[in-house]
Amino acid sequence: EVQLVESGGGLVQAGGSLRLSCATSGFTFHDYAISWFRQAPGKEREGVSCISNREGDTSYVDSVKGRFTISSDNAKNTVYLQMNNLKAEDTAVYYCAASSIATIASMVSEYDFWGQGTQVTVSS
Repeated sequence: EVQLVESGGGLVQAGGSLRLSCATSGFTFHDYAISWFRQAPGKEREGVSCISNREGDTSYVDSVKGRFTISSDNAKNTVYLQMNNLKAEDTAVYYCAASSIATIASMVSEYDFWGQGTQVTVSS
């Protein structure tokens, strides 16, 4: 059974930090790209950051560059998203997702498996 379980969300003041974790199981971690998406109320789901476990490449949406860092622990089959200098506009439900495309993938339709999401709320 494939599982992606997010944790680490919460309430933080603007300028603060959070680290999200995505613990995965049930598929060959090294052969997948893992992304973080987010969805704010009334908005479409947006790709935030992606890491290709096979190639080691990473990507970020422009609005988080320099503030967020994605990393992967192959021994734990877990992907992290370190979020620094958080802003009110980062408030959303954050989801991790796995794509068998394996290279950097940015579209929702390219993802095979999804977690249940974790709420991040940044107060201004």
